[in-house]
Amino acid sequence: MGKDNLRTIVTDLGIGESPRWHGGRLWFSNWGKQEIIAVDADGSSEVIAQLPFKSFPFSIDWLPDGRLLIVSTSDTPLLVQEADGSLQPYADLSRLDIKGWNEIVVDGRGNAYINGGNSNPMAGEAYTPGFIAVVMPDGSSRRVADNIAFPNGMVVTPDNKTLIIAESYAMQLTAFDIEPNGDLSNRRVWAKLGENENPDGLAIDAEGAVWYATVPGKHCVRVREGGEILDTIDVGLGCFACALGSADTQKLFIMAAEWKSMKDVSSALPVGRVVAAPVAVPGARKTQS
Repeated sequence: MGKDNLRTIVTDLGIGESPRWHGGRLWFSNWGKQEIIAVDADGSSEVIAQLPFKSFPFSIDWLPDGRLLIVSTSDTPLLVQEADGSLQPYADLSRLDIKGWNEIVVDGRGNAYINGGNSNPMAGEAYTPGFIAVVMPDGSSRRVADNIAFPNGMVVTPDNKTLIIAESYAMQLTAFDIEPNGDLSNRRVWAKLGENENPDGLAIDAEGAVWYATVPGKHCVRVREGGEILDTIDVGLGCFACALGSADTQKLFIMAAEWKSMKDVSSALPVGRVVAAPVAVPGARKTQS
């Protein structure tokens, strides 16, 4: 799909990340201003949460009871927004002795899966393999997968049986079975991608296909399990993440920016935007179990 079908709906972001469709609005993180923003269909926006200065809200998702979880670079990396709007610690992750938290996805049981690289190569740190940890509804946490080649976006299938993660450095999507106790098993390659197709954020649709965003490719790609490419949306800017709207929306929302270095993020200059493209299949609906 060419750029003529794209519509810009938000501009002047620092770096937009972790878009989610929730409650009839598009929610996302704005790294440059340390905000969580929600945008409705007519383009009206609301700041949902403001994090402390230089504390990036990396990724968001919701618990089954409707509370918002935020993975951040603050001293408390996993926050929950309570009904009064306050941000409170959700779980103590310090005993895991991990740094570099990144993406979060919550399954229908309320298990929160968080990944991270345990290093930041973009900031000049030596590369180390990444991980996935789970935070259970009782607040306990543990690692459930290791040796992830720079973990990025994650999705859970609507039946809560499979977690799919983007391994950016391996240029593949990897799947795990989700066990009843929250563990991950049966690791396998879900889709091997092409050369320089480093997947970032993911979105799963109602037919079980996955869209992945890629910064170097400057596009989003819809792929089926096994690797068959079903659609491509060319954006012309680095694509960091994407989210699918509901059936009445029929759009893929893409977080796009001209990426140069981590200085783009820390400078808070307006370099990012949200663009929307029409799609044939809406997003999958999360179910509780």
